[in-house]
Amino acid sequence: MNRLWIQLTLGFALVTLVTTLTVALLFNARADATFRGYLVQSQVTESGILDRLTAHYAAQGSWAGADSLLVMPRGSGMGMGMGMGYGMGLGAMLHSSLVLANADGRVVADPAGIIGGPTLSAGERSSALAIIVRGQTVGYLLARATNGAALPSAAQHFLATLNDTLWMTGLLAGIVGLVLGLLIARGLASPLARLARGARQIAAGRLDERVPVAGPAEVQTVATAFNEMAAALETGEAQRRHMVADIAHELRTPLTVIQGNLRAMLDDVYPLSKEEVATIYETSLGLRRLVDDLRELSLAEAGQLDLQLQPVAVAALLAHEVALFADLATSQGVTFQIEALPSLPAVLADPERLAQVLHNLVSNALRHTPAEGSVTLRAHQEGANLRFTIADTGDGIAPDDLPHVFERFYRADHRGRAREAGGSGLGLAITSQLIRLQGGTIGVESTRGAGAQFWFSLPMAPIGVIPQPSRGRHASG
Repeated sequence: MNRLWIQLTLGFALVTLVTTLTVALLFNARADATFRGYLVQSQVTESGILDRLTAHYAAQGSWAGADSLLVMPRGSGMGMGMGMGYGMGLGAMLHSSLVLANADGRVVADPAGIIGGPTLSAGERSSALAIIVRGQTVGYLLARATNGAALPSAAQHFLATLNDTLWMTGLLAGIVGLVLGLLIARGLASPLARLARGARQIAAGRLDERVPVAGPAEVQTVATAFNEMAAALETGEAQRRHMVADIAHELRTPLTVIQGNLRAMLDDVYPLSKEEVATIYETSLGLRRLVDDLRELSLAEAGQLDLQLQPVAVAALLAHEVALFADLATSQGVTFQIEALPSLPAVLADPERLAQVLHNLVSNALRHTPAEGSVTLRAHQEGANLRFTIADTGDGIAPDDLPHVFERFYRADHRGRAREAGGSGLGLAITSQLIRLQGGTIGVESTRGAGAQFWFSLPMAPIGVIPQPSRGRHASG
């Protein structure tokens, strides 16, 4: 009983049963009343009372004295068998009570007292027989069967046959509803069962499991979402494995250098001198920077970095970053350009983290700009945001590499960039996370052989707030 398809099937069956019983009961009561009314009206029409009332009003011009005419002659008149094949007279049909009302619906005569008020209701008037004299309605004759009056055997047989047909139709509808309910229930339960099996496969580590997208639109939406989740888990697992392999590779190189140099000094291959110790020390500093970058990236991805958002002056920030790299740019034969109006509004950001972002992007641009090249820092207003651009005149980035430049440890070394010229491979990944944490967006545009443009956009600070000077923050790339 706890299976969904069983519960749905029983639910369909119960709804069909209740609906059929309700319709049968209502139809039976309505059919009995309607049929009795039909018999009474036929009896009245065939009895001649309507003609006598018409003649009385035509002669008198009013309904005075019409009470005596409201008597149904029993056993007289034309038999109903002429129209229905019953072969019995009116007197044997059904006893009825009559009510006479004038043209306005006001009751004139009600011998049996079957009308509760002085006038006929709209429903009673619509079911009454109109009395027409010289083309005008002068009154209404309402006929009702006496409560508890027994129907003739032929009429009872007709109603019994009608009820039997109704019950047979209801039984057939119930069977059809039960079968359709079973089919619909299984159709709904089967995709859910497939989703359950797929979830168990995912839990068992088979992340390539997918479920077919079939069934109603809502079930298809759930199946599509499940497949998207499975694909995301598979991609995340692949990235995790690649990251672990990349971290192991990045750590192996400095550790190998340190271990090799120490082994060489122990074996007296290298002299125990300050120069050799300094080499090992520099290697350990690089290893420390890698560990710090990994920690910072993990905190940024988890949203656990402490950010102090405040207005920051843009022109001063760009000038400060250019000053930090002036000596290095001069030694490489690279020139700096700043394209930013002094009147630019302040940007809402963490000063240290924003300086770190610019430091990483400028350092990356210098790394890939040849001698006699240039690096340009731009800033301009774009709607409610400020857009920063760091453009270089280097070799640019291949189209295949563009979607991956902000991934951890991604470097296009196999495209001709020497590995020793690069950083830890985490600088751009950290930069991307820092921009997103501050409510901005970041991207890159490049054409192979025409340089690259890294850009990011951050919201402007509220007007009237005094911007704070930036404090430089060095970070590895």
